[in-house]
Amino acid sequence: MSDKKWRFERVNVSLPEVFSSIDVPKNATQFRKMMSFVGPGLMVAVGYMDPGNWATDIAGGSSFGYTLLSVILISNLFAILLQHLSLKLGIVTGRDLAQACKDSYSKPVSFILWILCEIAIAACDLAEVIGSAIAINLLFGIPLTIGIIITILDVLLLLLLQNKGFRYLEAFVAGLIFVIFCCFAYELMMSKPVIADVVRGLIPTTEINKR
Repeated sequence: MSDKKWRFERVNVSLPEVFSSIDVPKNATQFRKMMSFVGPGLMVAVGYMDPGNWATDIAGGSSFGYTLLSVILISNLFAILLQHLSLKLGIVTGRDLAQACKDSYSKPVSFILWILCEIAIAACDLAEVIGSAIAINLLFGIPLTIGIIITILDVLLLLLLQNKGFRYLEAFVAGLIFVIFCCFAYELMMSKPVIADVVRGLIPTTEINKR
């Protein structure tokens, strides 16, 4: 897309530390090319399987049963839509959302959007840190303060792996997702959900507003 429609020309690529770091063979089969994007896909997917989400879902399920499944379904549909729009933005313009806002809006508007984004990021990360600390406390009886410190060290470890190469970070995250999958499958077997109630819970009802 031509930069004539933007207020500023694109100077830097998005996330330069990982930009074009995934090797996609040009003469490979479609399946081989698709597999090249599995790692980055897992990096995006892990954002929906963090401790904060798990803690919220477990608390909601223990209090409301299957009633809120429709909310989770609708939320995931919106998440798919937003991811699709982000994908189109990156492919068509070569910009991420922050770069597109900077190159489209005036400086005051961009500044306000940046502040709102920082607040949202802080609120999201706070839930992850607290969720991780609570999980460590429940599993090992470690105090929450120590759990928060361990969580911070985990972040530093991930940053170290990123410097070692993106594939190492992908492998580490893939391993964690596999552990989450096994835990989730075990929970399903132990809880023995009633399939008919699960299907009914996926349909929005007015009962949600009453609760």
